[in-house]
Amino acid sequence: MAGQVTERPAMASAPEYQGALGSLSVNASLPEVLARGVRELRAAEEAGDRREAARCGLAVAEACRRLGRIEEADRAWKASYRAARSAGHEGAMAWALWSGGTLARQRGALRLAYRLLGLAAETGERGGDVVVRGYSLAGLAETGRIQGDYEAVGRLHEQLLAEARRRGEARHTVWALEGIAQMHRNTGSYDKALALFEEAAETASRAEDRRGWAWALRGIADVVSVRDGDVERALSLLSQAEEACREMRLASALAYNHKMRGNVLYRAGRYEQARELYEQALEEFREMEEPRGTALSRLGFVKADARLGRDAAHTAAELTGLRTTLDRIGLRHARDMVDKAAAELGVGPLPDHNGDGPGEAGPVLPAVGVEALQKVDVEGLR
Repeated sequence: MAGQVTERPAMASAPEYQGALGSLSVNASLPEVLARGVRELRAAEEAGDRREAARCGLAVAEACRRLGRIEEADRAWKASYRAARSAGHEGAMAWALWSGGTLARQRGALRLAYRLLGLAAETGERGGDVVVRGYSLAGLAETGRIQGDYEAVGRLHEQLLAEARRRGEARHTVWALEGIAQMHRNTGSYDKALALFEEAAETASRAEDRRGWAWALRGIADVVSVRDGDVERALSLLSQAEEACREMRLASALAYNHKMRGNVLYRAGRYEQARELYEQALEEFREMEEPRGTALSRLGFVKADARLGRDAAHTAAELTGLRTTLDRIGLRHARDMVDKAAAELGVGPLPDHNGDGPGEAGPVLPAVGVEALQKVDVEGLR
């Protein structure tokens, strides 16, 4: 099974845990990270150590973000940036901008995500912090990928994978493998996707990266479900991943796990169970104000509801509203999923209020995204 390996490469690290928090494991539970971060942040502020306050504030911001405590995360990354700026430390400023850009993507503010992540990459380069520059470039690549513009970011994923392997960065290697695998899965190259997800799971397991391992298992479950119809194996993999998510209190990852469980059950024709899982995931995503996950869970719920007898007019209205939401966020790949759902359920083509027909769309990336990606220079990581 993926993940059951014995070779021991370099262990995964969490470079966002810095200063007094630098000893924390990548697998530390988020409530533990948050509690320690708050204590150390107060101590740094009392000591007047602005650079240390910036470092501890970064850990607080990231713990809050991953726990779904969005408003607290927003305040924390901004406070971290202010402390770093007052200390005149560009590396710490870059890390705060990276955290803010990652939060913006999670909240569906993709234009802001591109702007902040682009600034983070530039600031990290000026400050000579290769790691934060790499994380920021990866953030730009992931933002483009979730929008569905694989042509724009596919090569960047490959470049970042090569660089992560060269530097022996297990966590970034896992991230890149999973991103490339997801693009293959979404374009129907299931064999390639499965091989990459399995490699990611094995790499994460060897490096003791429980978070990366859980995400990789979710990817494997998706592929074996859609390609092979292997429901029980998919559910077993998701159960293993869920255990890791619960141990670390990974709120967003857990919600995506539940949504994927709904997908597996839906494909198997178990619509009542699927609807329950989609509803659970929908509540979880709404609680953490994550619009992408909310929209995808809502799509699953509408599909399952239709299969269970919901009238066609209601289904068409729900899908039309959902497609508008996805257009507003800028998730073109997900928008196409809505059009496919309408065709599958016999309620398409949907009425369009944006001037595009089904499957048609303008440029995927906003201008700020195009500009940020044009500036990318992976060679600068060397």
